[in-house]
Amino acid sequence: MKKELLIGLTGWTDKHWQAKIKEIKHYKIKEVAVFLEQFSKTKRLKIYNALAQTKINEIPLVHSREDLTKAEMLLLIKKYKTKYFTIHENHFNNLPNWHGYYKNLFLELDYDNDVSKNVKVEKVGGFCIDLAHFKVEEEKWTKEFEYIMKRKSFNKYFSCNHLSGYSPNKNIDLHTVKSEHDFSYLKILPKFIFGKVIAIEIYNSIKEQIQYQKYLKKIISKI
Repeated sequence: MKKELLIGLTGWTDKHWQAKIKEIKHYKIKEVAVFLEQFSKTKRLKIYNALAQTKINEIPLVHSREDLTKAEMLLLIKKYKTKYFTIHENHFNNLPNWHGYYKNLFLELDYDNDVSKNVKVEKVGGFCIDLAHFKVEEEKWTKEFEYIMKRKSFNKYFSCNHLSGYSPNKNIDLHTVKSEHDFSYLKILPKFIFGKVIAIEIYNSIKEQIQYQKYLKKIISKI
């Protein structure tokens, strides 16, 4: 299966996304993943307006948040062909708000060694395995790790990923990457967790992401 590795529009302040929009224009990028988790609806609307001024025509993956509306989902699906909306465990409390779009929701697990009883990946499209989270979960042998491993035979659940760095010394995920070595952990992960669409989730500039993307493609092509 050919895997698609996406540059990420990430950040938590206006300056962050505005700077990345500027870079996206500069590099004439046509396809990205968008991480909306840190932004209120008012700010998200500004982001959508800014995206409309770029050459982007596809946003395969959007990292959602609990107050994302159906209207926003429909906009992203129609205008940018968005297929994957990634959610957290606590977002299962909000599932009724997204009725009719459950197949477009993909679960990202954390690593606090607890999986709520109302979390059922079978209700949604599958997992969005955060690759660095998985490595932390594996090292700690958490309940999240066991939850994933029990379903490893169901290929349909493993469709997309978030990709950030990882520190083996601290056993934590890294959202600001300093070298290619921060991605070395990818070489030893099990193949079954890699989906078709992989979104880079680091706060580094678009320029740096493009540089890392070249290296990451070499690793992922061997999976």
